[in-house]
Amino acid sequence: MNCIIVDDEPLARKAIQKLVYQTENLEVIASFNGAEVTREFLAKNSVDLVFLDIQMPGVNGIEFARNIPKKTLVVFTTAFHEFASESYEVDAIDYLIKPVKLERFQKAVEKAQTYCKLFHTDHIESNIENITDDYIFVRADRRMFKVYFSDVLYIEGLKDYVVLYLENQKVITLMNIKTIHDLLPKSFFVRVSKSYIINVNKIDSIDNNTVYIGKNEIPIGNIYRDFFFNEFVTRKILNK
Repeated sequence: MNCIIVDDEPLARKAIQKLVYQTENLEVIASFNGAEVTREFLAKNSVDLVFLDIQMPGVNGIEFARNIPKKTLVVFTTAFHEFASESYEVDAIDYLIKPVKLERFQKAVEKAQTYCKLFHTDHIESNIENITDDYIFVRADRRMFKVYFSDVLYIEGLKDYVVLYLENQKVITLMNIKTIHDLLPKSFFVRVSKSYIINVNKIDSIDNNTVYIGKNEIPIGNIYRDFFFNEFVTRKILNK
């Protein structure tokens, strides 16, 4: 998988480049200090992954990400926590806080590699064969998976795909997140951002911007925050 690095700070670009060199199956093909030169490069070259800073002179990373080609993945790299929820509204697959640690970086790359393979696979199918009050059959990887709703931790959507995260596996299928959200029981599944649906029964803790399920951190989007807190968090606390 190839990648480019976009950051206006030379030391920040070198830091990400060093992490790339320590990561298998990842190659840096270019590095840029701003959005305009990156846009020209993307128009002429196929890029799998962009490590993109948010606060840059001129066009910032969030705005630039809205116009990145559909099959090019984005991981934001920034020193600021407050942009996390907004970053997922533009289909970023991850959000890394500087200074980025190698283990966290490689976790983001592993996720990117999963999606990159999907984008280059022709046989991904999408089908809901059966749905009951307790489970759903999902077609994925040429198989039918019986997924119990109670086993789902959370669901992530990226572009035309969704990933159902279970305790010990994940099921990936060709389907948009709105479609699967419409099929889920609304009593305990709630959409918390453009990219995430969570099972509220699996929540370990919450702060104003993040839901924590095990070791997973799920960002709460700005336009979903009020509904989530008013309809689920407050109601459940008061009803106990």
